[in-house]
This record gives sequence, structure tokens and C-alpha cells, in this order.
Amino acid sequence: MKSNVGSTDKIIRIIIAIVALYIAYTGMVTSPWNYVLYAVAGIMVLTAIMGCCPLFSIFGINTCKIKKE
Repeated sequence: MKSNVGSTDKIIRIIIAIVALYIAYTGMVTSPWNYVLYAVAGIMVLTAIMGCCPLFSIFGINTCKIKKE
């Protein structure tokens, strides 16, 4: 897969994942929403590590810096 997630976007995704995990773990939301937050955190971490977001591919978004050759 082609990389379409830039470094700033990766940092933002990791921060969102940490916040979602904190909210879910501390029980600030009710039970069904905990699982949603765990899933969101997992997806954010996975896309940050892979450097590719399937939704970005569908909509043609690319936050990587383009290298001119």
C-alpha cells in the first residue's frame, strides 16, 4: 500500500488514540462506548504505524510531503 499519512498526521493519530484509551479505561463513558473507544484507538494506532489510511485512499487525501524529483 502507498503511504498517505504524514508525520504530523501520525502524531495526531497517536494523541487521539491515547486520549480514547484513557477515556475508555477510566470509565468516563458507559459500557458499550468503551468498546467503540478501544476500536477507535486501535485503528488510529494501526494506521499511524502502517502509514496508510484506507479512508484517505478512498477520498484521495495525502498528508505525506511530496518529493519532487
